[in-house]
Amino acid sequence: MTPSNPSPLPKTYPCPQCGTHTAWQDNKSKPFCGERCKLIDLGAWASEEYTLPAEVSPFSDEL
Repeated sequence: MTPSNPSPLPKTYPCPQCGTHTAWQDNKSKPFCGERCKLIDLGAWASEEYTLPAEVSPFSDEL
């Protein structure tokens, strides 16, 4: 007889919005834990809360 191998636990990762560990498999909101965190992140993008550092170019005032 061979010992039965239990199925491995699903791989989890932290939600980028709230940090809650959630399963990747069968998650329609990935990489977020759910629809709420997904919408919070979308709202942050829409209100331009996310920015990238940039150097001022010598011609930026001409644009």
